[in-house]
Amino acid sequence: MADPRFYKKNGPFTLADLAKVGQCDIGRGDPALLMTDVASLNKAESSHIALCRSGKYVHALENSKASACILPVEMAEKAPPHLAILIAKYPHRSFALISAAFYPEQKAEERIDPTAVIHPTAKLGQNVEIGPMAVIGAHAELGDGVKIGPLTAIGEGVGIGAHSIIGSHVSLSHAVVGHHVHIKPGARIGQSGFGFFMDPGDMGGHVPVPQLGRVIINDFVEIGANTTVDRGSGEDTIIGLGTRIDNLVQIAHNVHFGKGCVMVAQVGIAGSTKFGDYVAAGGQAGFTDNLKIGTGARLGAQSGIMRDVHEGEALAGSPAMPIKAHYRQIAMLKRLVKENQKKINSR
Repeated sequence: MADPRFYKKNGPFTLADLAKVGQCDIGRGDPALLMTDVASLNKAESSHIALCRSGKYVHALENSKASACILPVEMAEKAPPHLAILIAKYPHRSFALISAAFYPEQKAEERIDPTAVIHPTAKLGQNVEIGPMAVIGAHAELGDGVKIGPLTAIGEGVGIGAHSIIGSHVSLSHAVVGHHVHIKPGARIGQSGFGFFMDPGDMGGHVPVPQLGRVIINDFVEIGANTTVDRGSGEDTIIGLGTRIDNLVQIAHNVHFGKGCVMVAQVGIAGSTKFGDYVAAGGQAGFTDNLKIGTGARLGAQSGIMRDVHEGEALAGSPAMPIKAHYRQIAMLKRLVKENQKKINSR
């Protein structure tokens, strides 16, 4: 059960209500059965609904005290008879939707802290919430229901779409932000990128190149804590619809993401690399500049991406290679080490 000091709960809901919300089917149980909360299989109590994603959790499923469970159709026969069952194509997705029904995002209330500094030319929508010591620059525009956290700086001319949440200690400049965007604490968006003429040693020093682009963040994007997104040098840096960027990710100038991309923590992307839709990169993957990454590509954690990636291609390793070749090389290296150790021991 979520700590009530931090999370406000709705409900109860009937099993039929939750099936509708979670876009799943009742496989077993009374549609009028009341559910009061969501919980893990191990922590659930009576009147709670839990999640079982796969056979990996069958022991927890068999011993759970939950009253209902969301699971894939192939797990239905393994559920104990006391459990009501919701059958879902994607159980984790259904659980997320049902959890959001119990614990919805709290809507912004019109509340502007007296210590906030708001330029007189800034435009604020209805029910905007601005925290202590936040700064809203000249000609900035905040849509309805926007939340701005404490000590956050919104630069001149920045636009933020309705119902977006900007966490504490964020700096946001040279940016156009869509609706329902969530930027988490400490993120740095829109600063100038790492762009300069590199002195070969005979020109008196490096010369900065003016960074004249913007950051365009489309609707339903999430950007994690302490992530940095540099503005474009000429063209814009673009974060596509529904993209998810984890904490501590570095995105250089002119990078373009298609829709639905996922970048896990500490990914680093050099300038002007372009991503198709639904590309996913594991933690600490690194991309050199001016690459084209095809739609649906999958890049393993700590991959070093130094070439274009084809649509749907799965790579791992550094330098990155097709994932099967990567694992064959690992297996071969292990064999070589083992054989060499045998030779050493036989001397």
